[in-house]
Amino acid sequence: IYFTITYTQRELIVLESKAKAIAIAGASLEKKATDVLVLRVAKLTSVADYLVLCSGDSERQVRAIADHVDRVLSGQRTPALSIEGSSSSQWILMDFGDVVAHVFRSDVRDHYALEKLWGDAKRVRLPAQKPSSGKPAEASPAKKSRSLRAGKQG
Repeated sequence: IYFTITYTQRELIVLESKAKAIAIAGASLEKKATDVLVLRVAKLTSVADYLVLCSGDSERQVRAIADHVDRVLSGQRTPALSIEGSSSSQWILMDFGDVVAHVFRSDVRDHYALEKLWGDAKRVRLPAQKPSSGKPAEASPAKKSRSLRAGKQG
């Protein structure tokens, strides 16, 4: 019985961690982060349950993404335990205990390729972004042309 209770509590913690990881991803997307990825690493390491990876095109954008994530999560009473790399803003690591967020400048992310390092981790699907205007989002021109080509081929 003790094992069952402990296991259930662990699953509850992991669900809370997932919500936190998705909140971090959402906050980063609000600042136009690219290549946002959430990885479930709970079964692979004891360091964290989830990793959130995202990129910015410049040091200024990387800093803006990290600052926004910090503000949003602090507002949810989940402040970062530690933030490293803010001085250079090429790679900012944000430690939320059970979730670790990495905000990279795009070229730095390509160099370190953490996605490959954590290749065995399960990727978490992010909820669809809701348009802020209340209108349905239109597909980008690239997506439209791909879907038109696909329709003509079929």
